[in-house]
Amino acid sequence: MARPRPLPPPQPPIGYGRLPIGRWFVFAGVVGLLVLVAGAMLTTGTLTRFSEARHEVIDVVDPAALATLDLSVALTAQEDAVRSFGLTADSRYLSAYARARSDEKAALGRIERLVPGPRLEAVRQASAAWRTQSAEPVLGGAAPTKEHTEVNDLRFGEVRAALNAQRAHLESLHAAKSRQLEQRASTLTFALGMLAAVLVGVLVLIGLIVRHVVLLPVAELTAQVRAVAQGDFDRSLKVDRPAELSELSGHIDAMRRRILAQWRRSEEQAEELRRSNGELEQFAYVASHDLQEPLRKVASFTQMLEQRYGDQLDDRAKQYISFAVDGAKRMQALINDLLDFSRVGRIGGEKVPLDSALPLADALHNLAARVAETGARVTHGPLPEVVGNRSQLTQVFQNLIGNAIKFRGDEPPAVHIEAREVADDMWEFSCADNGIGIEEKYADKIFLIFQRLHTRDRYPGTGIGLAVCRKIVDYHGGRIWLDSQQREGRGATVRWTLPGRSHE
Repeated sequence: MARPRPLPPPQPPIGYGRLPIGRWFVFAGVVGLLVLVAGAMLTTGTLTRFSEARHEVIDVVDPAALATLDLSVALTAQEDAVRSFGLTADSRYLSAYARARSDEKAALGRIERLVPGPRLEAVRQASAAWRTQSAEPVLGGAAPTKEHTEVNDLRFGEVRAALNAQRAHLESLHAAKSRQLEQRASTLTFALGMLAAVLVGVLVLIGLIVRHVVLLPVAELTAQVRAVAQGDFDRSLKVDRPAELSELSGHIDAMRRRILAQWRRSEEQAEELRRSNGELEQFAYVASHDLQEPLRKVASFTQMLEQRYGDQLDDRAKQYISFAVDGAKRMQALINDLLDFSRVGRIGGEKVPLDSALPLADALHNLAARVAETGARVTHGPLPEVVGNRSQLTQVFQNLIGNAIKFRGDEPPAVHIEAREVADDMWEFSCADNGIGIEEKYADKIFLIFQRLHTRDRYPGTGIGLAVCRKIVDYHGGRIWLDSQQREGRGATVRWTLPGRSHE
């Protein structure tokens, strides 16, 4: 049978289906990474601006407001100390003035570092004018007069106005920075929400890619394979993506087409074999009846010719008659052996569990005359139960023991049958004799039909017996061979295997 030509390889998918699974995940990973980087940068910038606004409110504006309050308290303490000193001339108020003056400088320094500006400079100038025109003359020993009191009220009023302007500025700045902080907080919340939404979107994108590129094509290919497995052998297998599954589906479909073509070719061959077997059975019928009848007539009439006209024939004529009768009988035996060979596995070949000692007993019964004539001794060990056909296994034992008796040496034939269990509940049988033996180079040749190692004059036979044994053992699922350790002149051992009860 010609080997089927290989089908062409599947064509690669086109478009985005060319992308393998790894590329799809790399694509999704790159897109997700870019989105995450952009979201992280946006979130980082928003968080930085939020931190800056928070710093301006908590670390700048609020401390400046507290410092302005300290400045107001210090200036008020100075004005109270000057008034008290002018009224009482008590030196303790000078110390209070000095402490308040020191507190004023410290507050001015803090405010200068935090929010310098013209309003702070106005406070400094107003306080300096008040000290020059009102506080320092009183502290220098001048008695307070009505005019001095008016100047003090005027100048310190300017200080209060400057402080109020500074406080109003800080309150306005605090309100603006607070609004900015709230806006940055809202922006940060929005950015975090967008980042979370982007993460969810990336996960959804990866899920869609997995579903669209992997899960759906795998499900589609699984449904196609299931349909083929259920008997729809004409169903083609094809998925478009990804590249790996597309290529795999193409190879599976090519394999399906090859198997389908081979199966259909096998069906045609099986039909042809059934037709040939029918013709062979018809031939076997013809051979068993129509061909043997002329041979029987040739043999019988030739023998009758010798009986009736034997006294009129010379020795050469009688020899010719003997040759004709022998040829007809050998032809008849050959036809019978060929029929037996052709019937193996076709007619009456049912296999059932049986004790292998039964076909051996049948074989010995059929060979009883030859065993008695030659003085042969046939022994056997314990024999197992096997699955086989009794008549065919009888033929195996009969052919092997018959060969052992036929190809005997100078001593009376001795044949021993044994069996041992091998792997997978298979039994190995052996038939050992003490005959002339067989050279190892003929180990395979002896099981071929019509193969003979000796002349017909020395050892008669058709050369089919071992071929029949091989065909029967093959039909039973075993194998038969010649033991390779045997040598010519030392007897022969033939081994064969048969299935045990578990193969029923």
